[in-house]
Amino acid sequence: MRDFTFEARLFAWDSDSPDSWNFVALPEDVSDDIEESVVGEPRGFGSVRVRARLGATEWTTSLFPSKAQRAYVLPVKRPVRRAAGVEAGDTATFTVTVLD
Repeated sequence: MRDFTFEARLFAWDSDSPDSWNFVALPEDVSDDIEESVVGEPRGFGSVRVRARLGATEWTTSLFPSKAQRAYVLPVKRPVRRAAGVEAGDTATFTVTVLD
């Protein structure tokens, strides 16, 4: 398994409700590397299972391809954001590991 570490800015799915779903768009080069590393049949909606880390918090989730972002996006749950002290508009360092 390979770790991919990157910095990204959090954005709210609904700008009128910034505490709702928040995501980060992975850099295009990281998205390309992840897409090349995926083996086997694609999962639903082209998602990729990952273990993600922000600060001291790790969680299992999926990356989703975003045509608008032209990259994968990572959902960042409210408890994770609170533990790291970040919110929509902040830039943070994330690590994702693709799971089989």
